[in-house]
Amino acid sequence: ARCQCNVAPRERSNCGRPGITAEECRRAGCCFSASIPGVPWCFTPKQRRVRKVCPTDVWARVNCGFPGITAQQCRRKGCCFVPRPAGVPWCFYHRTVAE
Repeated sequence: ARCQCNVAPRERSNCGRPGITAEECRRAGCCFSASIPGVPWCFTPKQRRVRKVCPTDVWARVNCGFPGITAQQCRRKGCCFVPRPAGVPWCFYHRTVAE
C-alpha cells in the first residue's frame, strides 16, 4: 500500500486538519509526508487501480449462470464464459486484481 502514497505534491488533496500528527493522519487512512513545505502533509492516497480478469483456475470459478445458459446470456450478465471442462461452471464471475 506504500505506493499509493506516491502522489505528486501539487496533486495532493488535503486529508486532515491543520497541525494533524503523522499518527493521527495514518490512523484516518491517509498518507503523511512532511518533506515539502506549502503542500498538504496529510493527503488522500491514490486509488488502487484494479482490473477484472476471468480466473484461469477452473476450480476458482464462481457460478454466474444456470444450467444451459448461452454465451450471449452469460456475457449480458457481465460474466466470463468458457464452455469447458465438464463438471465446473461455464458461466462465472470475473475476479478483481490489483495492478
